Amino acid sequence: MANLNVNICGMDFKNPIMTAAGPGAKDGEMCKKAKEGGVGGIVTKTISVEAADVPRPCMAKTSAGFLNTELWSELPKEQWIEKEYKKVKETGLPVIISMGYTADQIKEIGPLVRPYADAVELSTHYVGTDVTPIVDALKAAKNALDVPVFMKMSPHTDIQKIAKAVENAGADGLVMINSFGPCMAIDTNTGYPIMGSEAGYGWLSGAAIRPLTIRCIYDAAQVIDIPIIGVGGVTSGRDAAEMLMAGANAVQICTEAILKGPSIYGKVAKELHDFLEEKGYNDVNEIVGLAIEKGKERKFRTYSIPPVIDQEKCILCGQCKISCVYDAITLDGEWTLNENKCFGCGLCVTKCPTNALTIDYL
Repeated sequence: MANLNVNICGMDFKNPIMTAAGPGAKDGEMCKKAKEGGVGGIVTKTISVEAADVPRPCMAKTSAGFLNTELWSELPKEQWIEKEYKKVKETGLPVIISMGYTADQIKEIGPLVRPYADAVELSTHYVGTDVTPIVDALKAAKNALDVPVFMKMSPHTDIQKIAKAVENAGADGLVMINSFGPCMAIDTNTGYPIMGSEAGYGWLSGAAIRPLTIRCIYDAAQVIDIPIIGVGGVTSGRDAAEMLMAGANAVQICTEAILKGPSIYGKVAKELHDFLEEKGYNDVNEIVGLAIEKGKERKFRTYSIPPVIDQEKCILCGQCKISCVYDAITLDGEWTLNENKCFGCGLCVTKCPTNALTIDYL
């Protein structure tokens, strides 16, 4: 059996799947359900000095992704400290307590959560290019606590510069990425925005942002030496494997747990295990950063290499032909390709429902 155990900053996780700082870890009881669902570690919903006054409606599933106007915890910090964290600790899993947002707020909250924290995660939801607010928050936490401090990063365009600056400032690890936005969706039946925020904006999360998450992890992992916990779009074991290959050491799940319930954690862990077994890996840590190493071998090209077909897997569904704007594919009893017409775009490979098509990504 492939080993799923990971150790991050001295914390042992039975598998690299964690809750994220959101509704899936909104209180102690929800964290207990996450354990029952098979999660390897708990990250609690972010708390701040005051409880959040969340605008409603605050969550929506759209055809393009998941939108939310969720803020930090709607529960007061006193309830977390007197009741909820005790329940979380009863899970017996590593506990990372999320808190935010400013240096002054973190300075006040840090000592209060220390008895329950194996580590802390800081959220600033800052999207600017000046690292000062992030570094100030980090320093406040380091001064107030003696446990590992993870900084949650927004999807910055200059992620390498900011990640390196946060590492240099003393972060023990990074969590990336936060939701993306602001974004907007409108109820076409009424013309009103579907989010209850003042402007009608929300923040995008879930599978729609996974390619952005992968890019940020991949870039940051090449310039820092501290661990990365990936979050933003994990829906399956292969999604988790993709983040690990990009350079993450573990992953968190938020949106999919909201949509599918806490059993998703164990489902993703099992699928990740089965993927490792299928590919011949003995240990999950073997795939961490694999894409970075492969990237060093990869050759940039502008010429076409046609896909290859496994006729036994092909079910002649026609999905590839529908999307071939180059008219290179025919289906007449079997799949055939006109290589002179084929542009080598690769779309047919990614659309094939049976993985009958492959292409050279080298």
